[in-house]
Parts: sequence; structure tokens; C-alpha cells
Amino acid sequence: MKRLQTPIPPELILDHLAVGVFTVDPDFLITSFNAQAEELTGFTRKEALGRRCYEIFRADMCFEGHCALRRAMDSKSSIVRERANILDKRNQERPVEISAAVLRDKTGAIIGGVETIQDDSNRAALEKQVKASYSFGDVIGKSPAMQTLFEALPVLSATDSTMLILGETGTGKGLTARAAHNASPRREGPFVKVNCAALPAPLLESELFGYRKGAFTDARSDKPGMFELAHGGTIFLDEIGEMDIGLQAKLLQVLEDKEFYPLGGVRPVKADARVIASTNRDLASMVREKRFRDDLYYRLQVAQLELPPLRERREDIPLLAARFLQEQGALEGHTARGLSSAALKLLMEYGFPGNVRELRNILEYAAALKPGGRIEPADMPRYLLRIDCPPAGAQRAAAAETAPQSDSTPDPTPERSETERKAVTDALHQAKGSRSETARLLGISRTTLWRKMKQLGLGW
Repeated sequence: MKRLQTPIPPELILDHLAVGVFTVDPDFLITSFNAQAEELTGFTRKEALGRRCYEIFRADMCFEGHCALRRAMDSKSSIVRERANILDKRNQERPVEISAAVLRDKTGAIIGGVETIQDDSNRAALEKQVKASYSFGDVIGKSPAMQTLFEALPVLSATDSTMLILGETGTGKGLTARAAHNASPRREGPFVKVNCAALPAPLLESELFGYRKGAFTDARSDKPGMFELAHGGTIFLDEIGEMDIGLQAKLLQVLEDKEFYPLGGVRPVKADARVIASTNRDLASMVREKRFRDDLYYRLQVAQLELPPLRERREDIPLLAARFLQEQGALEGHTARGLSSAALKLLMEYGFPGNVRELRNILEYAAALKPGGRIEPADMPRYLLRIDCPPAGAQRAAAAETAPQSDSTPDPTPERSETERKAVTDALHQAKGSRSETARLLGISRTTLWRKMKQLGLGW
């Protein structure tokens, strides 16, 4: 007769697995804990047994209402290969991949659950490396248009040439200018931003070039201008298309001669600052219409970049949304929220007249409305839920329907007018008529909102 071999204890088998395994009872108290689970968490089997599983694993999903074990037990089914981050005993974050299933007795009654955890650090590190290639400074995107931009930016940033950044409102011109400065030889110097649309010409001139004591009645002391403050660094002239044509001539002189005279000054001041300018206007059309100096335009476009509108790089929306929600979570001191598939679909189908800025505003609104858990369509601004969104494939059609208008843009089509009227009207209702709040919801400036309302015949 063959002698029966001694059965191998289940605990010994579990301890030789390359994945962490633990079981819980219906109250989520840990009933078994293998060697790999000890290695992943830093807690010993003795420390873990009898404790609630979330006290040991402290995974992000434990505190967001997405516990895999609870969902498995509630649905009486298995949860397979979900990703999470746990905090080990030393409070170090560790990425893991988990699977969960219910445990039943011989009668089929649920007596607990079992979960496996596998170290996911290598894949997380690889993804981090890949994500790094999707960014240049704080500008992110994986679309072909953005990858082309990322190839050009390091080359153009390394020069001291004047740079012109073109793009619709909200496309990230300011972030791009800052990224170019940070990648330039002037990175240790100041980065000074001037909004050319915010001030009338006389005030903008004194803001740019400063003044000397006695230059006018209230000039009781010398005041350095932005060009002086930007010495050794970069001056960013935002919305340069709004600059008065007379002041354009003085700016051109600074670019040519590398010096300027403050108001009331008798000696020139050296201008040692790289100039980066941006606009949402069609400067070429403005040159033809004699509203922008051609010599300044050609001087500015030595190095030119054009940022695509968000509707032309929809594949970047999930990446941008994840970044914004992560930043919002960090500001509020909690784990970043996620988007449900329905919420992401809604964003992917929307035209985004306010571009990336509007996407950020939408997610800030949704995050404020949803303190925890995944963001659903119901958490989005109401104007977004009611608008007739263009289909994701119709990018050019969406561009025609939703692009912000400048003064030189042709009159909109009836279909486009109706789409824009609905978006603006819904935002006005939600903002209770506040122009500032409406502009914020749409991700556009108050000036653009005023122009759009006038164009659409909205007399709020």
C-alpha cells in the first residue's frame, strides 16, 4: 500500500506566493495574512490579525468609498486587477494592483472576503517616466500637436530671441511663456508679466518703462518700470494685440536699441530682458488693417509658437483632467478624485470655447460640489449639461461652432450663433447675471464675454 504524503499546510503555501494575500471576516477584520503581505505593508502577521483591513493597508480607495472587498461582498462577485496606492507602516506610499473575491461556506453563505495585492512600483515608475514626456514645465499634452510643440520649445527657449505665442483665450499661453523662461539661460532671473489689455496706453507706458521724480504731478519719487524689474530675466507681454499703436513704436525701439527712456528721464536705461509676447488676435490681419505695426510684428515673430485649441487635441482632455483633479486634491488635502466614464464622455464631447482654462474651471466647480468620490455628470456646471455638444469626431465643425471671436473674425453662422447663445445664456442663468462669474464659468475674459454678448444680441 502506498503511504499518503503529509498534506502541506495552507499557510505554508500562501507564504510562498509572490503576491500578498489576506482574508477578512464579514466585519472586515483580518483573519489571515501571508508573508508577502507583511513585506508590502511592513506590518507583521501578529500586528495585522484581528485589525480592520483599512487600518493596515490604508489604501486611497479605502477612504473614497471604493473599497474593493466591500464592493466584492456587496455585489457577490469578484473585483479583478484594480490599481491603488497603500501607505506602509513607515507611511511610505506604495502602488499596488489588487483583486478581491468573496469567501463562502459549504451552504453558499458569505463568510468573508479574500484580497490579493501585488507590488506595482515598476509599472508606476514607467508611467511616471512616460508622463514626463507628456509635459514641458507645467504645459502638458500627448497629442501630436503638443508633442511637436514640446520638440520646438527647448530649442527656442535656449535662444535669446523675441518669442511670439499665438493661441485662443485659455490655451495656456502664460504657462508656455513661463516654461520657456524656466528652460532658458535666463532662468535664474525674474519673470515679469504685463497684461497689455488691462491698462490704457498712458498707464501701460509708465508701467513698462517707469518714470522719474517730477515727470508729472504725482510723481514724487522714481518708479522703475517692468523692463527694469525684468533685468537679466524675461518680460512677458500678454495680449500684445491690445497695445496702442503709438506705444508699439516705443516697444519696437526698445527691441531694436536695447534701451529706453523712463517718463521724465534724460538718460537711457539699458533693457537687458528677453521679450516674450502673446496674443489671441490675428496679428497678420491687424497688420493688413493698419491696426498693428508691421515692423513690430516681424520683429516679434523671430521665434513663433502656436498653441492649438483644446477641441483640436481632445486626446489631451483625460490627461489634463487628471492633473487638475490631482492639484485640486493636493490643495484641499485629500486624495485626488476621479471622473466617471460618463463624466469623461461629457467632457470629451464638449467644444470648450474657453479651452484649457474652461476645463480647469469646470473641474474646480465639480470638485467643490463633490467633496469625495468620483465626479459624475450631475456634478458638472448646468450649462455644460444642457448644451448641444459637437460629436468628438467633428473637430473642425466644433471649431467653427465654439471658437472665441475676435473683432476681425467673420460673422457667425446661424447654427454657431445658436450654440454659443445657449452656452452663454445658460452660464448667465447659473451665475445669476454676474458678468465676472459667467466669464469664469465659460473660461473666457470679461472683454471676450462682453463682445460675444453684443454679437449674439444678449442684453443682460
